[in-house]
Amino acid sequence: MNILVVGCGKVGSTLASVLSRKGHDVSVVAKDETSFERLSPDFSGYTIHGVPIDQDVLKKAGIENCDALAAMTEDDNINIMVSQLAREIFKVPKVLARIYDPSRGDVFSHFGLQTVCPTNLTVSAVCSALLDNSPAKNINLGAHTITFTLMDIPREYWDCKVSEIEFEENEVLYAIERDSSLILVGLKDMTLKKGDKLIFSKLVD
Repeated sequence: MNILVVGCGKVGSTLASVLSRKGHDVSVVAKDETSFERLSPDFSGYTIHGVPIDQDVLKKAGIENCDALAAMTEDDNINIMVSQLAREIFKVPKVLARIYDPSRGDVFSHFGLQTVCPTNLTVSAVCSALLDNSPAKNINLGAHTITFTLMDIPREYWDCKVSEIEFEENEVLYAIERDSSLILVGLKDMTLKKGDKLIFSKLVD
């Protein structure tokens, strides 16, 4: 397939690299030329430096002949504009847009655009880990796999702070289920309590 990826941040660069590795013809458009350095060394596609919503830039990137477009910039507004151009002006058969704000999904849906939201994906994975009997769930982000594991708090962790726990390599305490509420840990040095359920996340590859 001829695929155009708009945006070369962490997600866009990883997506473009994976698609290229799978044998697709990939072009990447980015406003910041230095962002192309994020592409993998074996990336065999094309890079086009320019403003993503500029039709001449998109034409230079081959949008008139592409089979699919993925709008992966870090700006929801740019992603929706690029997606509309791709669908309405250039008649790209398949258009996918990344959105950061889940509440804006209705805006994209109104225009008939297909979206993927990292926030919703993560929440879905965590909920699945909480509600499913299986102790672990995997989620794929680009070329990487993250495992979420749910466990009852061990007795030795009662009244301990998160900073006192020894984690495995590439593992963190992602969230705590307490009194039917889900608390995202982030950088909080929380005190753990009896009855907590712990959700660990680990980068597998």
